[in-house]
Amino acid sequence: MPDRFFWNWGQDSGPGAEALGDVTGRCVGDLGAGTARHAAHLAVHHQPAHITAVDASPAQHAMASDLYGHLAPRLCLTRCGVLPHLRTSAHTYDVLYSVFGAIGFTEPHELLPAAATALRPGGRLTFSTLAHHLGGAPAHPDVQHTDMSAKTPDGEAAHMHRWVLQEQVWRQLLDETGFTRISTEVLHGQPGRAPSTRSW
Repeated sequence: MPDRFFWNWGQDSGPGAEALGDVTGRCVGDLGAGTARHAAHLAVHHQPAHITAVDASPAQHAMASDLYGHLAPRLCLTRCGVLPHLRTSAHTYDVLYSVFGAIGFTEPHELLPAAATALRPGGRLTFSTLAHHLGGAPAHPDVQHTDMSAKTPDGEAAHMHRWVLQEQVWRQLLDETGFTRISTEVLHGQPGRAPSTRSW
């Protein structure tokens, strides 16, 4: 069971679950949860009323089920695309978060409004994403994706879109969607080992 919660790329330093605020008794959603390690940590150590870990990957969902299925019903592992899940979950969540998850891999003009709708009044969205591209190239100055090479579960070549955007671009997107009290922090990676992270 993960005993720490990190936002940075290296998963080894910086702020932890406190960035989410007090989630005790709250309804929480992990967007693009992967193997649900962060959601499992919250379920065990921070006592939310309910936490839903959403991921569309069959392989990731299967691994999460093997590792953390025993944490039900507090932890719900949901195999689903983030957008359809959020669009059918109006005013469900007190807190939504993404640790290098769906926020970076979903068109922000679609995801951010869906997240805003799924949050209850006064709810919080917190996420970490790349501050620059993995190869060192700067983040985009406008809303455009980068094509990334990937592989299907069967090992076939595929492509994914990733949104690596400059701070002012993310800030404008969040503001236009209606989010308030927007703040950001850059978590610097170890030189030569990990990229910098931008946490919102």
